[in-house]
Amino acid sequence: MANQAPAALPAASSGSSQLNGKARREFPPKGQPLITGINRIGLWSLYIKEVRRFLKVHTQTIWAPAVTTLLFLVIFTVAMGRGNRMVLGVPFATFVAPGLIMMGMMQNAFANSSFSLLAGKIQGTIIDLLMPPLSNAELMTGIVAASITRAVMVGGALALAMALWPGVELRAAHPWAIVWFGLMGSAFLSFLGFLTSLWAEKFDHNAAVTNFVVAPMSLLSGTFYVISNLSPLFQSISRLNPFFYLISGFRFGFLGQSDIGNTNHAVIGAAIGVGILNLVFAVACYRILKSGWKLKS
Repeated sequence: MANQAPAALPAASSGSSQLNGKARREFPPKGQPLITGINRIGLWSLYIKEVRRFLKVHTQTIWAPAVTTLLFLVIFTVAMGRGNRMVLGVPFATFVAPGLIMMGMMQNAFANSSFSLLAGKIQGTIIDLLMPPLSNAELMTGIVAASITRAVMVGGALALAMALWPGVELRAAHPWAIVWFGLMGSAFLSFLGFLTSLWAEKFDHNAAVTNFVVAPMSLLSGTFYVISNLSPLFQSISRLNPFFYLISGFRFGFLGQSDIGNTNHAVIGAAIGVGILNLVFAVACYRILKSGWKLKS
């Protein structure tokens, strides 16, 4: 018996060394990432977190903006739609409804994406977004996708309310334009809000962009009028406003006519233009986020 005990030790030692060697082979070298490709679980988790954040206060983030925008329809219809006024061959309420839906979608997309990183910087919780194993592109995509989701929800609530409103007739003349310009407009303001959240250091900065950039460009984009009623100078200025093409293209999807044309061929140029604009903003957001500007010390 005494002679057999030492013989068992090498076997145990050999087994443990094999286990240790196997364990060492299972883990990559230090500095090599464990997650390669797209971190789908992390990206989905961030997206769901952002969606749940605004859904917890849905009366403030979904229904309140819908009611506020609906009040615009009531006020402007009473003020400017009397006497069966026709614009682009349709009643004024029907003309203005698509523009209001688009305006509500864009403003809420901006509000959502401009809050996430800014709130983290102010509250000191930005590390919760920077530490997880998410690439810069995944972090940007999760926040922007959640903002687009909120915009679509607000747009759906507004479309439902306006479809039931007396004097408003919503029909999908060109569904592709409704989907394309709706998503492009939401994405454009989401990227703009993301850039604002990177730059802003306090909520006053965010409010300044909202009040002096987003609101004026939304209201002066042909939402309540056709630009042919303006002087040539202001028509040219309106055509420099990207909101004009987004709202007019979205209106074309419902009415089949707009300030930028009454055929698919006439509107397709604007559709390509807003797509390129979003691509430029996406690259700018990614490069600034990657640089760590105003995020990392």
